[in-house]
Amino acid sequence: MLGVDPGLTRCGIGVVEGVAGRPLRMQGVGVVRTPADAEVADRLVLIERGIEEWLDAHRPEFVAVERVFSQHNVRTVMGTAQASAVAMLCAARRGLPVALHTPSEVKAAVTGSGRADKAQVGAMVTRLLRLDAPPKPADAADALALAICHIWRAPATNRLQRAVAAHRTTKGRTS
Repeated sequence: MLGVDPGLTRCGIGVVEGVAGRPLRMQGVGVVRTPADAEVADRLVLIERGIEEWLDAHRPEFVAVERVFSQHNVRTVMGTAQASAVAMLCAARRGLPVALHTPSEVKAAVTGSGRADKAQVGAMVTRLLRLDAPPKPADAADALALAICHIWRAPATNRLQRAVAAHRTTKGRTS
């Protein structure tokens, strides 16, 4: 599972291996950085190259990306959305499924509270993956948290999707 915490300056990347109910293992963590003074298009190319390198190196089966949510700073939201789109494009180009999770979903999954701060998320990621210290910067820890969130939530989400599909099929036969 590749987790991506999108950002135009720092795009967190984390790879976690495992299944729900079993101990998870970190396979890699890092940050794709771009210079703040570069043109946006050039920065997006750098992010794409970085994500492609991670996809080549780790060959994940799934990609989880933070869902962009409304903030007060439109400029920040735009950069985050653009980096998010690059991550989704890289995954789709390889035929990899993509899941989007909101920051509060990720925080709730990892810490038990959708309002947890970055330090709490980092501490829980450290504990869950049995690391010596929280990954730095916080973008890297957030990417691992996204991967963990999806690993834990995917079985329930898949069951729900199957139940909805079965209900629609049954409903279609009785109509």
